[in-house]
Order: sequence, then structure tokens, then C-alpha cells
Amino acid sequence: MNQKLHTHREFEAELGQVRDNLLRMSGQVEQMIASSVRAVLEGDIDLARTTIEDDHKVNRLELDTDELCMVILARRQPLGSDLRFITTATKMLTDLERIGDLGVNIAERALAMAGERPAAFATTLARMSELDQTQLREAVDSFVARDPDRAQKVYDRDDEVDKYYGEVVREVQRTIQGDMEFLERGVHVLAVAKFLERIGDHVTNLAELVIFLVRGKDIRHIGKLEG
Repeated sequence: MNQKLHTHREFEAELGQVRDNLLRMSGQVEQMIASSVRAVLEGDIDLARTTIEDDHKVNRLELDTDELCMVILARRQPLGSDLRFITTATKMLTDLERIGDLGVNIAERALAMAGERPAAFATTLARMSELDQTQLREAVDSFVARDPDRAQKVYDRDDEVDKYYGEVVREVQRTIQGDMEFLERGVHVLAVAKFLERIGDHVTNLAELVIFLVRGKDIRHIGKLEG
């Protein structure tokens, strides 16, 4: 009996470590979203380089946590909700790592712009960044709390970042039509907006995974069609 209790406590500790690692990883990628966009808006080359260097922390957490999940699956052979927790965690790791990569992509655009600030687009890009960060925080908090209703709210706001992206596309097109010299800068601005839109997609994936974790219902690809 004591051995079973000890084994159960070990298992609970391992699950707790997975959760804690996901929280650390999400905090790191949220910081990368904020710093990469700030590097673009402020023309801060040093901040862009620091953001790119920070990506190794995200990659290390992904590798360590993925290995831990594999060990748990092999050693504990979890069933039911515990199995869903581990499989959900491994999928969340992938989305978080890709968000980190997109933060790097944005920082690289800051370097390519060589300190030039996209002042006319600062407000919209900042709003996209803030929305991505807020949604990411809500998705991860819903995971920790196992709150599918909270995750559903994240999922339902998926179109908001897309609308901002559409605004940037239209404004860049108008600006280029009036000033062809803006073409190169416009391409960089469009890329930043597109990376932020893709971050929003990955955050939506996280919310979908939380709903699957708690309800056992996969809403990917079909959720919007049911409304």
C-alpha cells in the first residue's frame, strides 16, 4: 500500500512538472511576442537580437518537457483523463514552440528594417500584439484551471486578430499605391502583421486543446461550422 501511495505521489509530481513547464514556456513566448513587436515599433535592434537569442530557452523547455511526457507514457501507462492530459500537453508544446519561432520571425523583420519605425502602423500592430498576448494568457490559464468555458471564449475571439490583419493589408496597399518607395518597408510591415495573425491561430489551437482535454470533444476544423 505504501509503495502504491509513493508511486501515485511520484506520478502526481510528474504531471505537476509538465504543467509547470508549460506555464514557464508560455510565459517565455508571451515575452517574445511583446519584445519582438516592441523591437519593430521602436526600431530597437538590440532588443530584436536579444529576442532571437531567447528562443533557445523555449526550445530547451520544449525538448525537456516532451521527453518527460514520453517517460510518463512509457513508465506510468496513464489512462482516461491522465492520458488526455499528457497527449494534450505534447500538442500544446508544439504550438508554443511555433509561437516562439514566430516571435523570432518578427524580431528578424526588426533587424531587416534597420531601426526604421513603421509609425503609421504602430497602433494596429500594437493592438494585434496585445490581443495575442491576452489570448495566450487566457488559453493557458484555462488549461491550468481546466476551464473549457474560458477556453471557448478564447476560441470565439479568433477572428479579431484576423480583422486587424486585414486593416494592415488594406492600408499597406493604399500606401504603396501612393508611394512606390514604400514597397520594401510595406513588405516588412505585412510580414509582421502576418506573423501576428499566425500567432493568433496557434493560440486558438491551444484553446481547442483545452476543450478537448476537459470535454473529450475535438472541435478542430468543425467548431466554426456548427454555429
